[in-house]
Amino acid sequence: MERKIRNSYEIDMCNGPLFGKILLFTLPLMLSGILQLLFNAADVVVVGRFAGNEALAAVGSTGSLTNLLVNLFIGLSVGANVLVARYYGGKQAEEVSQTVHTAILVSMLGGILLAAIGIAAARPLLLLMDTPENVIEHSVLYMRIYFLGMPVMLIFNFGSAILRAIGDTRRPLFYLSIAGVINVALNLFFVISLHMGVAGVALATVLSQCVSTMLIIRCLMKSEGCFRLYLNKLHIHWDKFGKIAAIGLPAGIQGSLFSISNVLIQSSVNSFGSVAMAGNTAGSNVEGFVYTSMNSVHQTAVSFTGQNLGGKKYDRIDKILAECLLFVTAIGLIMGNGAFFFGKQILGFYSSDPQVISYGLQRMAVICTFYCICGIMDVFVGSIRGLGYAVMPMIVSLLGACVFRVIWIYTVFQWNRSLHTLYISYPISWALTAGVHAVCFFIVRGRLMKNAEKKI
Repeated sequence: MERKIRNSYEIDMCNGPLFGKILLFTLPLMLSGILQLLFNAADVVVVGRFAGNEALAAVGSTGSLTNLLVNLFIGLSVGANVLVARYYGGKQAEEVSQTVHTAILVSMLGGILLAAIGIAAARPLLLLMDTPENVIEHSVLYMRIYFLGMPVMLIFNFGSAILRAIGDTRRPLFYLSIAGVINVALNLFFVISLHMGVAGVALATVLSQCVSTMLIIRCLMKSEGCFRLYLNKLHIHWDKFGKIAAIGLPAGIQGSLFSISNVLIQSSVNSFGSVAMAGNTAGSNVEGFVYTSMNSVHQTAVSFTGQNLGGKKYDRIDKILAECLLFVTAIGLIMGNGAFFFGKQILGFYSSDPQVISYGLQRMAVICTFYCICGIMDVFVGSIRGLGYAVMPMIVSLLGACVFRVIWIYTVFQWNRSLHTLYISYPISWALTAGVHAVCFFIVRGRLMKNAEKKI
């Protein structure tokens, strides 16, 4: 009986038709990502409605900076996901167990380190971003409280990555649903009843993340099988950490350097004033729901490709890519254009100020309508990472997106200083990068098939 209950959460990625399993895996993952975004959306809506435009701008101005510091460790969770999936697909139980215990301990230590860095560096980094004087005090307070919760946030991300690797995306969704309800309730209580402003929404986020993290740790400790977590076995197995780092660090570095370009873009947006910042915050928050939905397909490509590589089911890898590309394109076109079409009504939840809504629509008109290109780019990256190649997609992404955007800001944007000029750099960079990633995937897949034929 216990065996049946345990298996009901897992998906056999290496056998049988793919489309239904990809759908079953991706939909809970998509909803989980949306719920995580609701943490921030609840913050943004509550402060926008009850604490004013300055508080709204303060919450939004910390996003790109937070990602800059966090993405390195989130990249390591990708490495843990790939490694667990590969060992699990290859039925290497001891290797799975060692990877799980290494990953959880790394997330704990990394979270403590990030908390210290974020609290200490909040003000100087926000000053470097030219955060306006009427916003910076709110931004510093929000960022410092948010980073207090970094240890639990990282543990949840690594725990979720482990469950994704064995095909379980439903339990993380359930835990995030509970935490999401708690977050919204605490937001309203702290901001409306206690008048705590940005401090209240940050504290609500941290407390709700504590709940979801406790639930996922309990899940891993109660699980049956090779991925079960034992607290007395927490130990860094350096060979496993090396493999996690080999895959995860390039992904993390890529994410962090991507954030540098986004920090530069945020700094450029800041130069248009706090109302433009508020509109940009609201618009980017809406886009986040589209992006996280597409990114769930990227994570699906990573897990399915990794397990089939470990199980030596090489013939399924192209099918996984094709079906993920079809799925992500549909999501990007439907959700992206839908968000823009109803943009005025959606942005009205964030602010009643017509200027804020207008600025938000300016951003969404460019980014939401072309967002499927970003999803296509990410699926190619996920497939390449699932095959164990991490440095190649990092270099391509950095040159095609990060470096391109930096050059764009210091050239084209300087010649025509408008928000439209700033935002159009996104879809152009996605298209360039997606094309190169497609070429890289087929090169890597060709090498894989040649090596497999030699072994035969």
